[in-house]
Amino acid sequence: MPWQDAARFAASLPLAQALREHAWLYPIVETLHIVGFAVLVGAVAMFDLRVLGFGRQLPVKALARHLLPWSAGSMLLVVPTGLLLLVADPLALLANRVFLLKLGLILLAGVNALAFHAGPYGQADAWTGRAPPRALLHALLSLGLWIAVIACGRLIAYF
Repeated sequence: MPWQDAARFAASLPLAQALREHAWLYPIVETLHIVGFAVLVGAVAMFDLRVLGFGRQLPVKALARHLLPWSAGSMLLVVPTGLLLLVADPLALLANRVFLLKLGLILLAGVNALAFHAGPYGQADAWTGRAPPRALLHALLSLGLWIAVIACGRLIAYF
């Protein structure tokens, strides 16, 4: 299969070998990945909680202007470290159903965020009191998806 050839090639790269052979390199990369994910999911969760009605004294769009750079910036840490973790053992990870589920959940979380920003977020300045039901649904879905992503990340080692 072509993906297996690509995975074998990635695993043979000197950087992949270094990640497997040096005692501290993989744990350092993993720690940076988790720190980046904490910032990403923390920013997303704070925004979702605001949409759900917590902290109503904070305007939704003002909070978004503050949190969006944090979540976007965290991607500069999450993506490269995630790719490094993948390249260290690509055959095992790509055969791991929990890892593949994690990737699918991340994709769904991204689609949900795009749908939220293309839809109800456009009228966020006009929200009085509670956000509309569609916005609440997006926020709940977002929280659930990101919690599931975190759970999958932890469960990868056990499957």
